[in-house]
Amino acid sequence: MVDCRADVVGSLLRPPELLQAREQAAAGAISPSEFKRLEDRAVDAAVDLEQRAGLLVATDGEMRRLSFQCQMVEAVEGFGPWNLDAFLWGDWRGSQSAGDRRIDRPATLGVVSKLRRRRHLCAEEFVYLRGRCSVTPKITLPSPSLWANFWSAQRSASVYPTLDSLLADVVDILRDEVAELVRLGATYIQIDAPHYASMLDARARAFYEAQGWTLDRWLSRGIELDNAVIDGFPHVTFGLHLCRGNQQSRWLAEGGYDLIAGPVFRGLHAGRLLLEYDDERSGSFEPLAGVPEDKTVVLGLVTTKTPRPETPAQLEARIREASRFIPLERLALSPQCGFAASILGNLLTPQDQERKLRVIVETANRVWGQA
Repeated sequence: MVDCRADVVGSLLRPPELLQAREQAAAGAISPSEFKRLEDRAVDAAVDLEQRAGLLVATDGEMRRLSFQCQMVEAVEGFGPWNLDAFLWGDWRGSQSAGDRRIDRPATLGVVSKLRRRRHLCAEEFVYLRGRCSVTPKITLPSPSLWANFWSAQRSASVYPTLDSLLADVVDILRDEVAELVRLGATYIQIDAPHYASMLDARARAFYEAQGWTLDRWLSRGIELDNAVIDGFPHVTFGLHLCRGNQQSRWLAEGGYDLIAGPVFRGLHAGRLLLEYDDERSGSFEPLAGVPEDKTVVLGLVTTKTPRPETPAQLEARIREASRFIPLERLALSPQCGFAASILGNLLTPQDQERKLRVIVETANRVWGQA
């Protein structure tokens, strides 16, 4: 089982040449094979960066993705028209440099026919990553409940009369994906679940409750769906990342974990909980006292929102503070989120990104004697 102390959440900043190539490919200016070659080159660079920093786990930086969850709509038929805004809408709040921004839910967004998989979601990503890294390859998948965003009473009801009926098919697709990844040799799979932390914020919670479920229903049903994807793969380490929104250094939700800690920390069957703790939006470490003994908490103390230069001494002090509520041997360290949850990366430079990955490894070696 995976037991690294220095972890990485998933996405890395996309290189400018890859962003340009994506535009060229969409316009038909370069061939699919040329675009794939440039994607491969970007993945190679991402893996080299992570290994150069000293990490013992690596992702492909999500270089092949428009957004962290887009592989579902790309690999599965049944979704109506969508673009990047399908993954970005909401009341985004930001730093002084990023500013606030409201993106309305696209009027055409919704599932319009029965979901049918055309191909596996990320088997290609994993196979390429597995062949390029000498450390543990980590792949990420979206949580089933995230696809509540794509259920519409107006557009979806003829094929999926209820939200439950849609999410049941989503679970089947994701569980089949996990089975394929395991067959291919995956041992570390992360489920990205921003909807849990969204429940902490009244403005973000309003959308989910408008879909017809109460807060308690969202928590209990969401946990049930995530566990349905996770269960039955005893040789795989599952991580679950609770994100608060991450686009161009902006965020969606704030509030301590107290409201959801009991059901989420105890109910989820993931062995690693990747929690955002990079600023005051995340509240105190006190809810960590309720994390069961069979789980590791990966503290997201290093921000991907700003170039802030964290130091090993500062990070160690925060880790020691958290260890008042959960034993040090059940803690690890990571960035608070990815550096680029979509192709619209956060407001940092590649140099900032590498420095932050290096300080995570340095701190892990300092605190636990290993990365």
